Amino acid sequence: MHLLPHARSITEMSPEQKLKIIFVHGACHGAWNWYKVEAALRSEGHYVLSLDLAASGINKKRMAEDVFTFAEYSQPLMETLAELPQGEKAVLVGHSLGGLNLAFAMETFPQKIAVAVFVTAFMPDTVSPPPYVFSKLGESISAVAWMDTEFEEVRVPEREEPFLTMLFGPQFMVKHLYQLCSHEDLTLANSLIRTGSLFQEDLKKAPILSKEGYGSVDKVYIICKQDAAITEDYQRWMISNNPVKEVMEIEADHMVMLSRPQELCKHLKSIFNKYI
Repeated sequence: MHLLPHARSITEMSPEQKLKIIFVHGACHGAWNWYKVEAALRSEGHYVLSLDLAASGINKKRMAEDVFTFAEYSQPLMETLAELPQGEKAVLVGHSLGGLNLAFAMETFPQKIAVAVFVTAFMPDTVSPPPYVFSKLGESISAVAWMDTEFEEVRVPEREEPFLTMLFGPQFMVKHLYQLCSHEDLTLANSLIRTGSLFQEDLKKAPILSKEGYGSVDKVYIICKQDAAITEDYQRWMISNNPVKEVMEIEADHMVMLSRPQELCKHLKSIFNKYI
């Protein structure tokens, strides 16, 4: 597991410094996109762990070489929760595709999660297959909308079906993800994003999430009203499809942790006060 240099594993924490918050990034991104929120929360004494999922950020694995399945991609999150001492709980905060990572973690470790926060994130239900939430969105998006995003089918001899990777293009990022972010943050992102995947073929094989696992964990959804990728209407559809404990709103684009970090921190601290 490869974390940010200052982050420590759960087993290295002192008894009085217990894990409180785990941040999970979206496709093509990494732990780095939480740097503003992480710094703000740490300055107030919160213990924060921003994870790099497999083949993301500074994780040494590579997509389509070492990582082919959603389980492999999610391994750093699953290992982190497995290390959490018995009786302790964490708050999970997931962004975009990271909502599906949260969902599978909730299914596996429901007793270890105090609350799951979906930040303009894909949120499945307990009725349909997990990838339904973004395959449904894909039905309403034309290929043109992806603009300069690069998709590639990688064929591997030992695998029956090709593996589809993607890398967000600069124009797509400006128009759909970072339109309210600073030029500096956009420049940072363009230098740090890595090839990712939506794992659609692999996720089709995943079982429907259970009410006893995933469905038993409290959920809060933070709507980003100016998101041009996962639109406000679509976020509200996911909430109506799978009701949550609480809904919050921010006038933000997709990358809310960079464009509106203060507002996001305010909402997160309110959630911590209620659920920890």
